[in-house]
Amino acid sequence: MPKPTVLIVDDEPDICELLSITLERMSLAPRVAGTVAAAQRLLKTERFDLCLTDMRLPDGDGLDLVKWIQQYSASVPVAVITAHGNMETAVRALKLGAFDFVSKPLDLPNLRKLVATAIKLSDPADGSDTSVFGPRLLGGSAAMQSLREIIARVARSQAPVHIYGESGTGKELVSKLIHESGPRRDGPFVPVNCGAIPTELMESELFGHKRGSFTGAVSDKRGLIQSAEGGTLFLDEIADLPLHMQVKLLRVIQEKAVRPVGEQAEVGVDVRLLSATHQNLGQLVAEGKFREDLFYRVNVIEMRVPSLRERPEDVPELADAVLRRLGRRMKITPPMLARDALAALESYSFPGNVRELENILERAITMSTSGEIRAEDIQLRPSPLGATLNGGGAPLGDHLEEIERDAIVNALQQSKYNKTAAAKALGMSFRALRYRIKKLGIE
Repeated sequence: MPKPTVLIVDDEPDICELLSITLERMSLAPRVAGTVAAAQRLLKTERFDLCLTDMRLPDGDGLDLVKWIQQYSASVPVAVITAHGNMETAVRALKLGAFDFVSKPLDLPNLRKLVATAIKLSDPADGSDTSVFGPRLLGGSAAMQSLREIIARVARSQAPVHIYGESGTGKELVSKLIHESGPRRDGPFVPVNCGAIPTELMESELFGHKRGSFTGAVSDKRGLIQSAEGGTLFLDEIADLPLHMQVKLLRVIQEKAVRPVGEQAEVGVDVRLLSATHQNLGQLVAEGKFREDLFYRVNVIEMRVPSLRERPEDVPELADAVLRRLGRRMKITPPMLARDALAALESYSFPGNVRELENILERAITMSTSGEIRAEDIQLRPSPLGATLNGGGAPLGDHLEEIERDAIVNALQQSKYNKTAAAKALGMSFRALRYRIKKLGIE
């Protein structure tokens, strides 16, 4: 079997020699081109598994080559070599479709990790398999087909991806699919709910700490970021990160390193960063609640997960899958949806999205007295258009608070009163849940 081939595009002999020796020791075959034009000629006539290009070249720059490769040789991942600290150029390259970047002076361990990850993209055993989406990311609507296509594309890159969408749309599932269909699929997937970690513990949880660095630090602890080494770190509800932690996260992205609490030296990390929120990050930047420089680092590629009301044609398939899953969990034969029940679901706006559909059907199974779920078994949120509900004159606000209270109590019971888990199930931050519990007087 022939060795994977890597194209080095650089006009500095010393850099080319260093890269060639490094690649040969990894059992890879290097080829060298000194200009953009020479690289293009080779890419047209030979097969490459990776292209490493410098930014400054005699007849153009690395960004020109990145754009050309995306148009004429998109199957070849390309990584750019940037000047130290020049994150703006790195971000531009990633937005244009670069696989990743590495900074000068070259850190050879990081370079080897980058190359090893990129080479997996051409390995059939580790390549993207869109068939995994079928049973997991359900829906035949145009919106979902488009989402699956975007997932397949971004999975080939190492660029930071920000996933946004309403609560309950499945942002964590999308992040898992990006991880599992990319070259890091054999590495860990570490989800972190930024709103569920108390502020005073956040730095230690994310970065780890050294024994004795603070009261209670009785042993060294590896942080969540290092736990994602070789894999993917998913920061859910990233908008809940306090400003002082945003600064530290920015450094992790720029330097690809972390410094545990109490340590003097930084430790290199090889992770892909995915993030998500239901909030408008751009608006938070304008309000001074989220750092603009961090926004541009995490938002290199932006993905939107559609709400359920935007794809009502997917409701029957989703409802069927949810009922089958609930049946397996409850160890019962799942009831069928009567035609009037399905019609009610298809005409509902689902403010809580897929998660609300799951809750509605779980309650409906409990309410159903036969092997069929009828319209009267389904409890849907009332329309907010009227001022009173149920003909009884109850104020709308009171009725909605009652629904909210029931949802929170149900989530707490399901999670055995674990507030962190309950908050995740409800699609809100830990602090928001704590506030609602206090406001609604839930004991």
